Amino acid sequence: MPPFNTAYRRTLLAGRLTLGLMTPVARANGAMADPEAEREVAALADRLGFAALWTRDVPVMVPQGEEISVLDEPFVWLAMLAGATRRIALGTAAAVLPLRHPLHVAKAALSLNRLSGERFILGLGSGDREAEFAIFRQDIALRGDAFRERWNLVRSALSPDEAGRAALREATRGHDLMAPPAERIGMLVVGSARQSLQWTAAHADGWATYHRDEARQQGRIGLWQTALRERADGEPKPFVQSLQIDLLEDPAAPAEPIELGLRTGRDALVAYLDRMEDAGVAHVLMNVVRGPRPATEVVEELGREVLPRLQGHARTPAA
Repeated sequence: MPPFNTAYRRTLLAGRLTLGLMTPVARANGAMADPEAEREVAALADRLGFAALWTRDVPVMVPQGEEISVLDEPFVWLAMLAGATRRIALGTAAAVLPLRHPLHVAKAALSLNRLSGERFILGLGSGDREAEFAIFRQDIALRGDAFRERWNLVRSALSPDEAGRAALREATRGHDLMAPPAERIGMLVVGSARQSLQWTAAHADGWATYHRDEARQQGRIGLWQTALRERADGEPKPFVQSLQIDLLEDPAAPAEPIELGLRTGRDALVAYLDRMEDAGVAHVLMNVVRGPRPATEVVEELGREVLPRLQGHARTPAA
């Protein structure tokens, strides 16, 4: 089996916990992100040694709670960030697969991976906004079935080897979408995607889920590891989690829970991340909470004061 691409190896097979950032980082609620500001944040994160930049797929501006997400098309957005960076990985967390044609997803993934220098990771989810499914004339009740069917075609289209592209060739009457990649593009299931953990363990290259309190998260990690033993012959596929982070100016401030994350000073954050690494988390995708501190200041502190203190940071990552 061909090896994974550079992005997957550095970010998810590093042999230590790595940190990523959800982008846009500095966007105000209800406003479009400033491209120039986000390119600067991306370049800063790249210089500081963050492992990945991620973005979400929100097809339509449907209100969710008190927020309306106004985001650019994710593959185009990541292409912009690719041009502003040199090493950092770029990932979708996640593209809504049941609302996208799988050949379009595959073509975008192949192109972004090639143009960024093999820095792309494809995270896919099933979506959960009923209004969006109605707008796209898709049955939300069938999104789990649609996800599995489209996943298989995307997987085939991204395969570096001839045998793996058999399903693609059948769908396209014998044609490739473009030159196949030299190495595998990692594919993550984000959230449940309406699939069992056993299905995800068998078919995905990793699982990304949201923050939970530590005891519950350790339980989920245990279930994931059991599914890997049962369905993936024990292959160590990575466990990824998101974290809403409200980083306080006082480095000694204790951690307290917020929705899907923590409000904390950096000392308690480092201790938390060390515990998550010990529990088996490979990558933490941090979503900086909008607050009184400028986003660039928070990213700077995370990069200069948190990353160097993580217990495995001094170990040499996979090439």
